[in-house]
Amino acid sequence: MSRLIHLHDPVERFVVGTVGMPGERTFYVQARSGNRITSVVLEKVQVASLADRLEELITDVSQRLHIPVPEPGPTDLDPLEVPLVEEFRVGAIAFGWDPTRDQMLFEMHAQGADDDVDPTEIADEDDGPPILRVRTSVEQAVDFITRTRLVVAAGRPPCPFCQQPLDPEGHICPRANGYRR
Repeated sequence: MSRLIHLHDPVERFVVGTVGMPGERTFYVQARSGNRITSVVLEKVQVASLADRLEELITDVSQRLHIPVPEPGPTDLDPLEVPLVEEFRVGAIAFGWDPTRDQMLFEMHAQGADDDVDPTEIADEDDGPPILRVRTSVEQAVDFITRTRLVVAAGRPPCPFCQQPLDPEGHICPRANGYRR
């Protein structure tokens, strides 16, 4: 079976969003080009890490090429677009700077039966797990970081004592010898 590559080049909208209540949210990355929408599922920690690492890469590229980091534009607070169809769950993420086009390139690889394989080694093979491949401008990448941080922070508030997430009913706090907070 040939590999399915969801290509968005250029992408019109590239955002993170969630479905569900805090503590039970499912995190999506969604790309739209024209009428084509691709939505993939990630874990919260993957989304947060992606934003942090992407910011580091943009800072590094701007310092090396002596270009200013663009200021975030107006934050896209619109909901995820429908129909919201999960194409796959992300197992590996790769991203980088394409100096020939002055763009960011993202690749999100589906979880596969053989997750020990480096996805960058099999990116152009005919067989393998599906891929979401997206090209963005630096401005779009900065806006992606801004929205991602807002979405991640919108979860459950931390316990003031142990910093674990608080459920609406509270939780059993290890710092309070097991008393419910």
